[in-house]
Amino acid sequence: MHSDTSSPGGEDPPPGQRLTQLKQFHSAGRGFWRDVSEADWNDWHWQLKHRISSLEQLERLLPSLTPEEHAGTQLANHKLALGITPYFFNLIDPADEHCPIRRQVVPRVEETHSASWELSDPCGEDSHSPVPGLVHRYPDRVLFLVTDRCASYCRYCTRSRLVSNASGYDFHPHFDQQIAYIRNHPEIRDVLLSGGDPLLFSDEKLDHLLSQLRAIPHVEFLRIGTRIPVFLPQRITPQLCATLKKHHPLFISIHTNHPRELTIEVREALGRLADAGVPLGNQTVLLRHVNDDVTVMQALVQKLLMCRVKPYYIYQCDPISGSAHLRTSVAKGLELMEALRGHTSGYAVPTYVIDAPGGGGKVPVSPEYVLSRAADRVVIRNYEGKVFEYIEGAKRPTAFKVSENFDAPAVPSPQVVEPGMWR
Repeated sequence: MHSDTSSPGGEDPPPGQRLTQLKQFHSAGRGFWRDVSEADWNDWHWQLKHRISSLEQLERLLPSLTPEEHAGTQLANHKLALGITPYFFNLIDPADEHCPIRRQVVPRVEETHSASWELSDPCGEDSHSPVPGLVHRYPDRVLFLVTDRCASYCRYCTRSRLVSNASGYDFHPHFDQQIAYIRNHPEIRDVLLSGGDPLLFSDEKLDHLLSQLRAIPHVEFLRIGTRIPVFLPQRITPQLCATLKKHHPLFISIHTNHPRELTIEVREALGRLADAGVPLGNQTVLLRHVNDDVTVMQALVQKLLMCRVKPYYIYQCDPISGSAHLRTSVAKGLELMEALRGHTSGYAVPTYVIDAPGGGGKVPVSPEYVLSRAADRVVIRNYEGKVFEYIEGAKRPTAFKVSENFDAPAVPSPQVVEPGMWR
């Protein structure tokens, strides 16, 4: 149990009490930077300039560094740079080596251990890149990579080969080529800006890039993938929101993995974006000892709705090289989905996906709710394990309860329906 939910006696609180605790909003505070002026602390440029980026800084601020973390940080800049904003660092519990925030951003020596099936480009992006910095994997949309820099660096990053340039990838996007490709392919209706993090651009640079994309007639809407509101909420200024508002329809996908990341500061930043008319979704990566826990995941998705953010995806952690210590099983992911569906608002239930290794794209994975299919009926179960028959004809559907603890694998495999049988 992490220190943010343990009772004073060290025992776990009841699940309902723990859920309530996890859903509370707190300020990140000032921590080691309490003497910094209010103006500097709330200046996103100051936050970036004073990121924790070396072993010496980390040892000074986190004296409880474990041998695994010490060794990992020494080697970090050979794979993925160390970078933690002062704001986000304040969310780390220095007394808990298993702190869910700490596990996401503090390097560990396990990052240097790679299995034969792990990949440097697990999503096959480079093989779907017609011009540098553009990925065209799906028919009607493209991924537009704009930078290799982030405010802080997640240790499980799918693009660790690219971001921070620690591995010598030498990323240089060519905006003219990327935009020309989009302009010359009328099937592209959706452009996702990512990287790195696009919101590290100045308002002026971002405005110019979005204006060029918005001028392409067949581009229907734009998206930005960012972790800036979570790592650096100071960046979400009224000026930035006014800039984004000019380019609607524009959507933003943020990335949060644990309810502790949703602070008062983050809630206010997300509120500014929502007030500017920006629809907000969230993408979570399933991580061991971070969010592979029913109560933590329930608190996260419910807290996101309180921040006006729709939980969009839960990603099975990609088999990025050196991430085994952070990955958990697909079985655990399905267990979490069982605990969400029917047990919380439908708006709070994301889609659990595996990004098929090698470039197969996102594949939704869900518990088995369709138990069998025939030409005239479908047998389904609900979140309680109760079984129902849906008739595809004039007969009224009937329902019958098989068991409170229905075991789906005991049901015969679904029948394959031949073409035309549904007429």
